[in-house]
Amino acid sequence: MTPFATRLPVAVLGATGAVGQAFIRSLDGHPWFDLVEVAASERSAGKAYRDASRWLEGHLPASVAWLPVRNCTPEEVTAPIVFSALDSGVAGAVEAAFARAGRLVLSNAKNYRMEPDVPLVIPEVNGDHLALLAHQRAVRGWTGGIVTNANCAVTVIAAALAPLHRAFTVTKVFATTMQAVSGAGYPGVPSLDILGNVIPYIGDEEPKIETELAKLLGTFDGHTVTQADIVTSAHANRVPVEHGHTVCLSVAFAQKPTPAQALEVLRAWTGHEAVRGLPSAPDPALIIREELDRPQPRRDVNAGRGMATTVGRVREDTLFDLRLVAMSHNVVRGAAGGSILNAELLVVTGQLAGLRTS
Repeated sequence: MTPFATRLPVAVLGATGAVGQAFIRSLDGHPWFDLVEVAASERSAGKAYRDASRWLEGHLPASVAWLPVRNCTPEEVTAPIVFSALDSGVAGAVEAAFARAGRLVLSNAKNYRMEPDVPLVIPEVNGDHLALLAHQRAVRGWTGGIVTNANCAVTVIAAALAPLHRAFTVTKVFATTMQAVSGAGYPGVPSLDILGNVIPYIGDEEPKIETELAKLLGTFDGHTVTQADIVTSAHANRVPVEHGHTVCLSVAFAQKPTPAQALEVLRAWTGHEAVRGLPSAPDPALIIREELDRPQPRRDVNAGRGMATTVGRVREDTLFDLRLVAMSHNVVRGAAGGSILNAELLVVTGQLAGLRTS
């Protein structure tokens, strides 16, 4: 049931790309949001969406197929809520233009994540940080605003560590990622580079992991986010898996837990209470596997409709205190679905004030 009389009109920027298509799939039939506009580059503008895009997965919704592709400007795209799947090379200026024009931008790009007045949010982990939006509007003079979701690999790490950080205080993290090829977009990594191979480099990925985690696990005092005092070392690897980022973690704590204590906390965790029951929210948000060989992308990537994080192999660590493995869907949880869940949380927490909603 929508909190409004009618569904809220929304738009997708960068709609022809892989993440843009994931937004369209996730918004198809959404009970609160009505996708009424799609936008992309100038070369696609003016075409029907079905003619401008190469649809990659599943069925192209009929309601979107004949929508005209618009230019990514606030003059052409008029919906009050805008989901941005734009590449970071163009996202900065475009997203700011929409925010100045009074639109709420839910961004998947990296450009604004570490800005001190911009919420970087995984709803179950730090949904309270969305209140930073009011400060952003005051500081920048925007009637709209920008909310960002985290890097797809950091999303896995933060979801797994958030309950442990609250209980035992994380101090150090050593993370090795095994990231799916869909994280590179389309057409992504050339097949002769990735088949039967592991590529131990993903541009800009390790710095994102090492900086974003501390902001996500930080504390919000009503005005600013104080970053958590966590030192992170990351190794980012591309592997021949279609969907699902897997991360192996070694973690040090201020109060060292036993594996049994850590598992008890992980199993009991429900996350930010306002998230429960939202249309895109998984229940549970964390799935704990006891098998020695789980999680696995092939078996676990679609848990919670792709929105849950699966954790396993929680055990003592010889370098730090504990080690564990976590995995989630990088395109759903780590991109489009994460942004949509952010928007749902903004709705139920009453933070759409000032936006035109009909």
